[in-house]
Amino acid sequence: MTQQDPLEHIKVLLENKSNAKQITYKKLLTAFQQLQHESMRVVNELAKKMHPDDGDVTVSFEEVNEHEFHVKLAGDLLVFVLHTNIVTFDETHGVMKDPYVMERDINRYFGQIMIYNFMSDSVKFNRINDPGYLVARVLINHEGRFLIEGEGQLSFLYNTISQVPISTTDLNIVVKLALTVAIENDLMAPPFPQVQFITLNQKLEKTQELGAGSKIGFRMSYQSKVE
Repeated sequence: MTQQDPLEHIKVLLENKSNAKQITYKKLLTAFQQLQHESMRVVNELAKKMHPDDGDVTVSFEEVNEHEFHVKLAGDLLVFVLHTNIVTFDETHGVMKDPYVMERDINRYFGQIMIYNFMSDSVKFNRINDPGYLVARVLINHEGRFLIEGEGQLSFLYNTISQVPISTTDLNIVVKLALTVAIENDLMAPPFPQVQFITLNQKLEKTQELGAGSKIGFRMSYQSKVE
């Protein structure tokens, strides 16, 4: 039996994977641009519905760069980020058992759009140690077929690979549901012992961080019991 040349095998792997990932990235970028457009549409719709007397309840859209944009709604800030790395899942993940994924290797590669929730004041006052929360992860493959992992309704509405490519209607719903998750999870004060003591350095340099809340419904690693 003739042994396959290892270098030739590496070459084939590189060509196949590189091609698959490039196609997937192009599809992801298109979807991200559509998501940005739908986010602007949602912001404009909300702005029109706001009561004139609600001047303090602001809603706005900001494009940061090709791979990031923000939607601000009152005290919440949603950060939409396109990750340039194309990924796949561990073999034990349920997605890998989907017949569609098992048909062709290229079907298993996904681009990622991450949606994070930060408090608006964290950015406004540059509180760099304030936590952010992952609201949803949108995964899209080379055919535009997708699934979503997330909080609230985003945890189950799109948790299996779609039969059709992601649409502007899907993306519009994602924006609205992400905003809903952000608004419904209220701030929760940190435990009193956690903020009971303060150093002069904290007073001088980190005043804005003291007593910063975290979102109910999200549990961070530092929120363990204080003895």
